[in-house]
Amino acid sequence: MPYQPITRGVITPIVTPLKANGDINPDMIRPLVDWLIEVGVAGIYPLGSTGEGPLFTTDERKAIAAATAEAVAGRAPIIVHTGAMTTGETLELTLHARSIGADAASAITPWYFQHSEEALEVHYRAILEAVAGFPVWLYNLPKFANNNLSAALVTRLARDYENCVGLKDSSGDLMTMCAVNHLQGGRFNTAIGPDNLILAGLAMGLDCSVSGNSNHFPEIVVGIHAAFHAGDMGAAQALQRQLKAASDVVGSAGWLTAVKGILAERGLPVGGVRPPMQTASGETIRACIAQLRALKVDLSPV
Repeated sequence: MPYQPITRGVITPIVTPLKANGDINPDMIRPLVDWLIEVGVAGIYPLGSTGEGPLFTTDERKAIAAATAEAVAGRAPIIVHTGAMTTGETLELTLHARSIGADAASAITPWYFQHSEEALEVHYRAILEAVAGFPVWLYNLPKFANNNLSAALVTRLARDYENCVGLKDSSGDLMTMCAVNHLQGGRFNTAIGPDNLILAGLAMGLDCSVSGNSNHFPEIVVGIHAAFHAGDMGAAQALQRQLKAASDVVGSAGWLTAVKGILAERGLPVGGVRPPMQTASGETIRACIAQLRALKVDLSPV
């Protein structure tokens, strides 16, 4: 069956549940996935930045991907993040994503070392050719990866490989996103990363958003999309403002550790974070939750 792009909606880069000893807690993946699908997210994206993907070993990443695919069970598209520092590991993880029945893989640029555009192109061509027929999204996050995907490179890859099906861009560069939004006759998916730009991206014709905040208050993020597509710009703008204020609160409390704390408050105890990340104190999480309630963020139990 030809790959069908996710033309609209919220894709959640789900957190990775951990046990008290830091091991993966696969039993908590299904309850999280069940809830997210119930509230209306359009896709599930494991092992991204919000999922602490780079902090896990290759074998752990495979286990998380497989457990997530099993939990989703075909109810929504699953796009597994497979990017790694080396071409070899990226390919290994992408082949694994295909083997477990994922709908697509998504690969960030190799990180730490700064690479030329030629080197990045060779890297992605090797991946796309090795998994011909299996959909692959490019992923741009230069702030963390130290490498940037240009619109020209994305255009060349999408032109030459039918299975290069989308771009998740977290750089904040809307011009790049708009430049590639027309590729492959409009079949090329464009997903905005920064949550503060969701509405701006939708207004510029982008397809979807990969939203870290859709883990812990998906109602707001799904609501932005729903209001926009219903033509209610006032409601969409109000929700975008609420999301910005709520996101700032979560960020000031340590971001990912606060995300997991909020999920626990909502009835989904997904544990702490993988060191060297630090788990916030109970006091910090309680203060964060109090501020969110003051912003009228829905934190009702799942």
